[in-house]
Amino acid sequence: YTQASTVLSVGGIRQQFSIAENIQLSQYGMEFLRNVPKNLAIEGQDPPPDINFNPHGYLSLASEAGVRQLQENHYLQLELGAKSQFLTAGKLKERFPWLSTEGIDAGVIGLENEGWFDPWSLLIGLKRKAINLGTEYVTGEVTGIKLRELEDNFVEGEASDAIQMLQSAQVDLPNGEKRDITFSLMVVAAGAWSGKIGDMLDIGKGSGIMSVPIPVEPRKRFVYCVHAPDGPGLDCPLVVDPSGTYFRREGLGGLYLCGCSPEENEEPDVNNLEVDYDYFDNHVWPHIARRAPAFENLKLHSSWAGYYDYNTFDQNGIIGLHPKFSNMFLATGFSGHGIQQAAGVGRAIMELILAGEYCTIDLSRLSFDRVLMDEKFLEQNIW
Repeated sequence: YTQASTVLSVGGIRQQFSIAENIQLSQYGMEFLRNVPKNLAIEGQDPPPDINFNPHGYLSLASEAGVRQLQENHYLQLELGAKSQFLTAGKLKERFPWLSTEGIDAGVIGLENEGWFDPWSLLIGLKRKAINLGTEYVTGEVTGIKLRELEDNFVEGEASDAIQMLQSAQVDLPNGEKRDITFSLMVVAAGAWSGKIGDMLDIGKGSGIMSVPIPVEPRKRFVYCVHAPDGPGLDCPLVVDPSGTYFRREGLGGLYLCGCSPEENEEPDVNNLEVDYDYFDNHVWPHIARRAPAFENLKLHSSWAGYYDYNTFDQNGIIGLHPKFSNMFLATGFSGHGIQQAAGVGRAIMELILAGEYCTIDLSRLSFDRVLMDEKFLEQNIW
């Protein structure tokens, strides 16, 4: 898991999204986290690891140009039951005296069910529970997938495009052995490497439906941990600046996490997980120091890099059956907000498998069909 997006993430969860599906998925994610002691308990064994949920919420800030969108998103969140508050610049200053409101017209603060948690503890708890329920984990790399065509079964509108069924995967083990795993269903939840699974099946290399690739690739993101002895202190939510820069408190010792997604033309090399310290000096530090002047006096404590499973089409999750393959489900492309929605997505895939339809949250708009039809489903609040 040293390169897994889960354990390298900041571990945030929020309801401050701009489309209903993402709000609802994160709401269920919070419900799942709240019930981790019950959901991941194993009879006769120690309790699952404590995920250390910190409920200090998100604070989304907007300049004059972004206030209308902030308000519209806030209304949708309230309609769906999210607990948050809209604050003018003056009210922000009253609530957070350490915050500079220069260039800020308003903000929204999450009051309940927002904050951050320990991704590693959640991962280990889930894995332990899955093994207890009969799951077998295989450490290796998928290097090939075998399939067969289904006779007299064609994609609608594609008479020459027979639907296929996946049969088995070849996995290369660390000791050099090769293992074939036969299956009835496959869920592509390979995160940043989901596009590579598509490449193995020639998705994006053929005609018709097969001419459209799974638009998911790794994007490297840096997280910096700084020590600021005069920083905002305990009353510090996860603050998102209009520039896209964020910061939040980390523990009780004057440490803070911060970062910022680069512009498209500044995307770093993904062939390694090396950290760019110039990016901190030139892009992150100036923004957080402007927003909280106490950050002018800080020292870089540590840093790391991780991968987003970045959906290059519209930065939103892709969920459901691939129309070419009768037994291949997609659950990928969440572009940085996957960890908080993983429980809801898992439930959605389960419903598709067992019931053949969504029973709880209708995620039809997140299907691969929108990629085929070139109809983007944009989430405004991708940070």
